Amino acid sequence: MQDFIRKVKLLSVGLFYMGKEKVEESVAELIKKGEITEKEGRALVNELVAKSKEASKDLEGRIHKVMSDAQDKFHAPLKKEIDVLKKKIAKLEKEAAAARARNLKKTARPSRKPAK
Repeated sequence: MQDFIRKVKLLSVGLFYMGKEKVEESVAELIKKGEITEKEGRALVNELVAKSKEASKDLEGRIHKVMSDAQDKFHAPLKKEIDVLKKKIAKLEKEAAAARARNLKKTARPSRKPAK
């Protein structure tokens, strides 16, 4: 789940920068056409970038909340919890194999050959 959140975060950052470039291109085009001044263009870019950052943080927060709610609802274990359980299982399997080996040694009796 944490990996998913990290990927979404990276995706949103990538989209933010792609969006920023498009906004800057569009504003530059408006300035070139004379529809807005350069000062207005800078203000517009700054405003849109700020809104984009805010929307990105909001989206990240929503995704984190949904994932947390889903984990609580379905009691889905985290990856680190699964890793801990795997280690415990491996340890128990090793201990069980050692116990079986000790039991085999205790029960093994020398074979008695009939006396001639």
